[in-house]
Amino acid sequence: MNPNVFDDPRITAVGLLFEVHAGLSARFAKQLEEHGLSPVEFEVLTRLSRSPGNQLRMTDLAAQTSLSTSGVTRVVDRMERDGLIARRACPSDRRSSYAVVTPAGLRRLDESLPGHLQLIEDWFTGQLDPPALNALLDGLRRVRDAVHPCATAGSNSAPAEDETTGRGETPTGCDDPTESGPASEHEATAARVDP
Repeated sequence: MNPNVFDDPRITAVGLLFEVHAGLSARFAKQLEEHGLSPVEFEVLTRLSRSPGNQLRMTDLAAQTSLSTSGVTRVVDRMERDGLIARRACPSDRRSSYAVVTPAGLRRLDESLPGHLQLIEDWFTGQLDPPALNALLDGLRRVRDAVHPCATAGSNSAPAEDETTGRGETPTGCDDPTESGPASEHEATAARVDP
């Protein structure tokens, strides 16, 4: 093996991405724990709150969070028991349901956001000048869209009702998030909130 292969800038780029993710995730988890939230619960509340009507179809929520369908069901069950979110049946498709943020969920999110935003400012966005931050965000969006095209499923507008089926539509290929993402909530702990 060529010893210079470890000097490859591609390995450096991915290594830096992993190191930054690990460092930020640890800081976020500690702060969120103070508010009784796990990182994945915070992500679910954030994703739902940023969506039209504070709701997403369960399949779209799974696609956005990179959780498996069963993984998102377990998280939603737990959060529903805690009163943070509720399920709402889709009136036009009995097979589909929505996860909806409750007033208690919005309050919990409001309580945790000031500290979370301060951590983001201190350890991420505040480390970069505006042109560098804009370039980084542009690059991250391009890579995200290439490796996880379903990351914004259902968030751009209210669920479009198909005239023939009466169901909201998900982008093609987004119905099974396990094909492109991790299957457990532990693998999806970063607060990925940028649509």
